[in-house]
Amino acid sequence: MSSLTIRILALTAAAFALVVTPTINMATAAPADSPTFDPPKPTDAKAKDSKTPAAKDATTPGTTTPDPAAAGKKKSSLDNPAFIQGYRTAYATIFDRSDYTGAIAQLRALGRDDNADVANLIGYSYRKLGDFAESKNWYERALASNPNHVKTWQYYGLWQVEQGHRDRAMDFLNKIGSLCGYTCPEYQSLGEALATTSAGY
Repeated sequence: MSSLTIRILALTAAAFALVVTPTINMATAAPADSPTFDPPKPTDAKAKDSKTPAAKDATTPGTTTPDPAAAGKKKSSLDNPAFIQGYRTAYATIFDRSDYTGAIAQLRALGRDDNADVANLIGYSYRKLGDFAESKNWYERALASNPNHVKTWQYYGLWQVEQGHRDRAMDFLNKIGSLCGYTCPEYQSLGEALATTSAGY
């Protein structure tokens, strides 16, 4: 066989593996850019929503368990109801109203650009606005804050796909697999985006 034939077979096998490895029910699968976690809920007992499962991403604001040893120390923004409410408002501005410019202003007003969740959503908003350079800056800022932030690896991986950087996107897909496994929604989302664009590779 020629090297071109071998390469085509290898790429076909890789694309097939990306499609079948994460076995998902296509009827209930989330679109590649849709959120796969609920925005953080208020922490007081009266406001908890018993119908909404807890987010699996421990970096989502409001979902971390407070450390009893940290009592008396300065509280983080995750313990601040105003921060949590502001984050949830910005999240809704993005995913319910698609107002990315408004969401950026809301997220910046939180004063926590060093928070991976905040920086990731700012990067996502800039990507949706078509400002890919600024989006990249914010994704890298999120990963500098938390190198294991799965949602950033997913969204930045989608950015890589959109920019035609398939090799980098594959690296990001492998990173997601190492962090949350091959069946987590973030892995499935990026894998689906790579498989969908494989025909043009």
